[in-house]
Amino acid sequence: MPAGGYSVQPRLDYQTIVGVEGPLVIMDNVKFPTFGEIVNVCLADGRVRQGQILEVNKKKAIVQVFEGTSGVDVKNTHIEFTGDVLKMPISDDLIIKQKQPLIIGRAFNGSGKPIDKGPPVLAEEFLSIQGNPMNPKARVYPKEMIETGVSTIDVMNSLVRGQKLPLFSAAGLPHNEIAAQICRQAGLVKGKDVMDHIFIVFAAMGVNMETARFFRNDFEQNGSMENVVLFLNLANDPTIERIVTPRLALTTAEYFAYTREMHVLSIMTDVSSYADALREISAAREEVPGRRGYPGYMYTDLAQLYERAGRVEGKNGSITQLPILTMPNDDITHPIPDLTGYITEGQVTFIDAYL
Repeated sequence: MPAGGYSVQPRLDYQTIVGVEGPLVIMDNVKFPTFGEIVNVCLADGRVRQGQILEVNKKKAIVQVFEGTSGVDVKNTHIEFTGDVLKMPISDDLIIKQKQPLIIGRAFNGSGKPIDKGPPVLAEEFLSIQGNPMNPKARVYPKEMIETGVSTIDVMNSLVRGQKLPLFSAAGLPHNEIAAQICRQAGLVKGKDVMDHIFIVFAAMGVNMETARFFRNDFEQNGSMENVVLFLNLANDPTIERIVTPRLALTTAEYFAYTREMHVLSIMTDVSSYADALREISAAREEVPGRRGYPGYMYTDLAQLYERAGRVEGKNGSITQLPILTMPNDDITHPIPDLTGYITEGQVTFIDAYL
């Protein structure tokens, strides 16, 4: 990208839409479509929406429009292919911003746009939200504990740096309060001494306005916001945004863990909402469903998120994951907790309302 900000790469522009189904746009006669490529959907009234190629088949391509397909006209809408995958602007601006006399953290929506009245991120680099593959041989065995301040976790099922430890909850239980408490109290532990506070990346997916307000108010009022990067995807936001949100959060975590060599705790809630978004998109693509309507590749998709946790040889930083999911009907054999249990290392089960 030149200094002036203008792209010199040629872009392909198509007006070959053959159908619109829900959030999907179906195109034909597309030359060399690339899976995951970002496109600009240009409407007849001049508005531009972003989308991503979800499926390619010879000259056909299926595009998921981030902001929905309302107003998309088959005849008058044209789609511009950017030739690039979805990337996130990344820099230290994600950690803090100066507001005299306060230094507080940043808050973004599910697509990575600031919602805290702060300026856009001044990018040092752009990173693919899919992350980089981690060589299994380069992984370092997790040893050091992270103190959460929750005695049930610290004593009975300790959280270790580089581990992925899910919390299985149920509807109506205070898992949101537990997540906020961990953000307030989490610290790095070596032996008996607390060394310093851990940096937290918090991703909320499919939450309602009340829950989103609770997290923001709690972080700001108790001072933990200065140590948190917050991504909020609301229940009324586009479905595809719910798929993007955890990847934005984990890309942020990877930057600070492996580039800045910080210890990062990534908290993601609610993974069940994420899996439901996967099912919705799979149904729109008319794929053959698996158990309870979820796509057959859900295990692989969840593993792509969970396996981004860990420690890498030669790097001082680490990524620790604490995904939170609500089990439908308190059923631990449901596909979401079942598959999560296969991928992660241990579980904290929090389903008894009397505990």
